[in-house]
Amino acid sequence: MPQSTSRVLLPVLSTALFYALYYAIGLLGFDVAVVPAAIPRDYALNLLLAYAIFELSSRAWVFLLVQGLLMAVLYVGNAVKISYFGGPIMPDDVYALRTLLLLLEGWQFYLAALPLVIILSLLIFNFTLRRLGSWLALVMFLLLGVTLVYQPQNIIRPLDRYVGNSVWDQRSNYIYRGAMLYTLMEGARYFADRVIAPDQEAVRAARARLRAGLPQRDGPGGDFAPRNIHIILLESFWDPGQLEAGHYSRDPLPKDFRALWRQAGYSHILSPVFGGYTANAEFEALCGLPVFQDAVKFERDLKNDLPCLPRLLAQHGYTTIASHPNVPVFWNRVNAYRRLGFQTYWSLEDFEQTDMVRNFMSDASLYRQVLDKIEPWLEGGRPLLNYIVTYFGHWDYPLRGERSRLIKDKSGVPEVGSYANTAYYKARELMVFLKELRERDPDALVVIFGDHLPYLGPNFAGYVESGLLADDRGKFTPGMFGIYNAAPLVVIDGKRGPQQLGTLALYELPARLLRLLHLEPAGPAALTVPQPGPHVRPIPGMHYLVSDGGQVEVCKQPPWSDSCASSAAWLRDVSTIGDDLSVGGQFTIGD
Repeated sequence: MPQSTSRVLLPVLSTALFYALYYAIGLLGFDVAVVPAAIPRDYALNLLLAYAIFELSSRAWVFLLVQGLLMAVLYVGNAVKISYFGGPIMPDDVYALRTLLLLLEGWQFYLAALPLVIILSLLIFNFTLRRLGSWLALVMFLLLGVTLVYQPQNIIRPLDRYVGNSVWDQRSNYIYRGAMLYTLMEGARYFADRVIAPDQEAVRAARARLRAGLPQRDGPGGDFAPRNIHIILLESFWDPGQLEAGHYSRDPLPKDFRALWRQAGYSHILSPVFGGYTANAEFEALCGLPVFQDAVKFERDLKNDLPCLPRLLAQHGYTTIASHPNVPVFWNRVNAYRRLGFQTYWSLEDFEQTDMVRNFMSDASLYRQVLDKIEPWLEGGRPLLNYIVTYFGHWDYPLRGERSRLIKDKSGVPEVGSYANTAYYKARELMVFLKELRERDPDALVVIFGDHLPYLGPNFAGYVESGLLADDRGKFTPGMFGIYNAAPLVVIDGKRGPQQLGTLALYELPARLLRLLHLEPAGPAALTVPQPGPHVRPIPGMHYLVSDGGQVEVCKQPPWSDSCASSAAWLRDVSTIGDDLSVGGQFTIGD
């Protein structure tokens, strides 16, 4: 075959080979595949990209490596993300990449980092502008880049009309578009939908509507008397006893925790996230504002100091301390905690790394060391906000030392058994800590909640096995959404004991805690106090309503019911206030 012919055919053949290989990996390994009708278009776009990269390449073998790695990221990477978290790779995941690399260790770190380093190095090494085709390819990339950043709607509008868009079901967007078109469209949408600080008039209008809709309340119910507050976020904590297909050899939660939770009326929070992104649950629990986007709030759109619970309590004389036994920059917590009002942040380097379960500090070790550190406040003096974020319980649920596999299961999903044992030890160690804490600080307000449901295999496999969830969020029934975000909540009001709060959207929690302290939310915090009626839980692309009786109404897109339309309008105004506080001029405070 003449060299010119082989040069023309090489991208055709390589694209077909890589496409078939990665399609098979996604389908057979993760049960994720582009629908057959989208394959011709998806292949054609891959081929166009292949020719553009090929024209900018001086060596054919390097081009093959670059193309193979890029397509692996697009197809295998998306399949992995969908199987783990229910949705494909989003542009905001770039912000989470640094955090992912901090989390991984050993071969896992290099497995994640090497492809990115290799792709960038090979692109630089192989770059050439010796041919007319290479100049045309360069112009194409530059024109596409300028359009993405400055005129993204020129991409979004025609393509949305052509292939459609589901704002609440990104998995369907991916499989019906194909990886190339999906990446292009969501990249453009990222720039089109980026958060823009609202102007003063928009903030005033939103504030007026929110004030008009505020419920008439009695006073705080008593005089404020400062007392210590302990908030404990339990990593991936949930009740695995709901997994009937596990056929566990014993209850995964200890009897004393079950008894405590029963006294609390089996209360739950509705988290903004599933399986990860703990920082978004933290933001809601501390700031009383809902998270709307599939992005880490601590990493993006958090540029100002906020009137969150730690700052409000500090204004009433509290010392505010956050503890998390992870590297301090994880999820940008060093900066985020300061902006939320914490005066002190104890991270991994501030603790003795004892009783470690792989790279996760055990809860028992964390609790013991935090108790030692807060001794001066327990003995008297200034009131304390003691905020603890546990780390043990993170996927892939390792056990070590005295934490042996105590609970047997019959599930076909490995994580179902591993998680049950992890949940048992988390609950047991929590109860030991609570016993000592309540003896030493009997009047304290103690808050315990899980940040999100655990990952239990690809495509919700552990939940699907027991009939709790479908294998695709697009197939969820309304009742499944009520399960998807619901994690345990226990609030102990000093000597009054556990409180029965029912089900709360997590951003509702700070206002409830302030009222237990006989403090009324003031300023911006007063504007976002939820209205009476169903609890509104926004998740990316949609929201749903949960009544006190547990009924769920899903609000995906218009035409909406009256309750969906009302809650959507309330969420728009709350979003305006939140954006003003986080990235804007903070007119909410200044006016």
